[in-house]
Amino acid sequence: MPLIGISHCRKLEDYRQSVLHVGGEVRVLEATPDIDASIKGLDGLLLTGGGDIDPSLYGDTPHSSFSPAEAGRDRFEIELVKLARTQQVPVLAICRGIQVLNVACGGTLVQDIASQVPGALSHRLEVPPHQPMEFAHEVWIDKDSQLSRIMRERLNDDACDVNSRHHQAVRQVAPGFIVSATAPDGVVEAIEDPEAHFCIGVQWHPENFFRTGEFRALFEAFLSAAARV
Repeated sequence: MPLIGISHCRKLEDYRQSVLHVGGEVRVLEATPDIDASIKGLDGLLLTGGGDIDPSLYGDTPHSSFSPAEAGRDRFEIELVKLARTQQVPVLAICRGIQVLNVACGGTLVQDIASQVPGALSHRLEVPPHQPMEFAHEVWIDKDSQLSRIMRERLNDDACDVNSRHHQAVRQVAPGFIVSATAPDGVVEAIEDPEAHFCIGVQWHPENFFRTGEFRALFEAFLSAAARV
């Protein structure tokens, strides 16, 4: 079974279950200076949600809404991405994860969608504990992207509904990456490296649907790529 490293976060269980449900094994990755040891033996890397990335890491100053992640997490995950990319380890990046992926590869972020994107939709749908997940808005997926090929059975005219819990997003896309999905307000909802075997970031939370399977195909494709490493 492919071994997937999952970056530690406060809401870890849905990520774990999403990997386990498609036949993977899990290693939770705690922030540590020893990046080589963290990635050793991994077949895939899953970056999870959480707090904001320090804006100085992409050449910006903090917005008033800045809410930092756990100490040490930014630099650990950025270096983890760089090493995974060097070793051609498949990467699936979710919510904060897409932002880490973008910054690690040379991109920048919108620090606060509500105040920095005119006419923005609500991207912070909060669902009470133990309630069914709800969709916040649709995303439009580039029909020529790997993401579109993976999710083709779920798409309706190159669009699908997603859940959403973020106030930041990709601004300048990292060199070599493409935007593979956007929200109707123009906010970037997915990026990918078309030259990589599998390197995709999504801004929504597909892991929350592991019980009902709406985004199972995304995790299956990730595990399939990891099995080939």
